[in-house]
Amino acid sequence: MNKYKTAIVMDSGGDLPFELCEKEGIEFLPLHVIYPENDYYDGIDIDPMMIYNRFPGEIPSTSTPSLGEVHTLLQSLKDKGYENVIAIAISSHLSSTGNTIAMAAKDFEDLNVYVYNTKNISFGSGIFALWAARKRAEGWTYEQLIEGLEKKNQDSRIFFYMDTLKYLRHGGRIGLVASFVGEMLHIKPIISCNPEGIYYTVAKIRGSRGGKSRLIEEALNVAGDKKCWIIVGEGAAHEEALKLEALVKEKLPNAEVLFTKQITATLANNTGPGLLGLEVFVEP
Repeated sequence: MNKYKTAIVMDSGGDLPFELCEKEGIEFLPLHVIYPENDYYDGIDIDPMMIYNRFPGEIPSTSTPSLGEVHTLLQSLKDKGYENVIAIAISSHLSSTGNTIAMAAKDFEDLNVYVYNTKNISFGSGIFALWAARKRAEGWTYEQLIEGLEKKNQDSRIFFYMDTLKYLRHGGRIGLVASFVGEMLHIKPIISCNPEGIYYTVAKIRGSRGGKSRLIEEALNVAGDKKCWIIVGEGAAHEEALKLEALVKEKLPNAEVLFTKQITATLANNTGPGLLGLEVFVEP
């Protein structure tokens, strides 16, 4: 048995560290990374560095969890004594995971399942699972968590500096990001998700030096002088990520940096190396 009536589920596209999910009692639903030799579970049996090391010649496909896998997870939660499930899913414009969960939930009439479309990606999505888990620990009910999540929907913003749009284009997830001929001119994009959960271009930067400062600028625009949680993400750019973390601590005194992390394999596959990301969650 569990001490809560409500389970919180996050797909691996939410990008929280597996160890943090275990600590906070967040159930983990892996996406798939598919190479010719194997179908890997994102965040479980594939290292993101494997993705980078096989670029540019090999770009794997990715897929959502199967209906059967979601069904198995929901059954296991029911068997553990849960009565309610809150499923935190990355943007429905970027993945059909949320729809798959909703379909599987129809087979469980005695299990309340709420699918929360974060309209976001990576830490911008996973942060809602962490927030909900901590509110659950404070004693919030299933209904209170749903109401709270809906109110917080626009309080999460993630910004990515990207070295190239090649992998985003390859995965068909370019969204509203301009497919400009910028690589020859050393123009780099800062991208984010709009309120509908679609990628769009926030800014275009010439060269890479301005990437970190522009990410900080965007974070300041969102956070102002409010208290906020910050997560620093990186795609095979660890040293630059540490510099970005130091800048956050200097420029955003009311921010709490939760962690700095290499993005998960499915996201690495769709963004390529050289990525820096900054998640801002205001008034946690």
